[in-house]
Amino acid sequence: MDALSPQAGTRAVTAAASPGRPQATRPRRTAATKQKLFDAALRLVGERGAAGVTVDEIAAGAGVAKGTVYYNFGSKDALVDAMLRHGVDLLAERLRVSEDAEPPEAVAALVEGMLGFFGEYPAFAQLLVSELWRTPGQWHGTLSLLRDDIVSIVRAQVQRLADLGRLPDGVQVGTASAALFGTLLVVALDWQVFQPERELAEVRDSVLALVRGLT
Repeated sequence: MDALSPQAGTRAVTAAASPGRPQATRPRRTAATKQKLFDAALRLVGERGAAGVTVDEIAAGAGVAKGTVYYNFGSKDALVDAMLRHGVDLLAERLRVSEDAEPPEAVAALVEGMLGFFGEYPAFAQLLVSELWRTPGQWHGTLSLLRDDIVSIVRAQVQRLADLGRLPDGVQVGTASAALFGTLLVVALDWQVFQPERELAEVRDSVLALVRGLT
């Protein structure tokens, strides 16, 4: 029978649409594998720095074969770069939920969103601090750009406060934005390393009291 006959076409469509077929499950499986690799890489890189982690360790931490790392990312460097971007995308997504809130509530939402993210991914806070401090570093440029992405979200809310006359006299928008980002990053790291028993709400309220001039 001709390969392009209606019968053949029907069989091909049916096979592709069958829920049990590999074609239907492969994208989900690939996404799940990448998430495992992200999680393992983040934990290991956060603990020891990117230079101190091998592909074998990342693969073992994710419970996959070493070749899976190369299949999905090509190299350890590409995996780390993708992991950094993925982490910042997740954080940015959480922070953007505050964009439609009134300025004081938006700042509170920023504080809770960032602290909550770093509470869930403490190794990412550790990685940001260590790699941004390491100059020159292999991922310093990438992290600097990604840091700017997050600060720009914070800055947009601080600018709204400035437009309403809510910033203290003499405080510049850029300085206030960087200060809020830096405060949240360091507080989150201190919380996770030295006071992990504290609840998110308690830490959030402490930070909001500290930055009351912005709210």
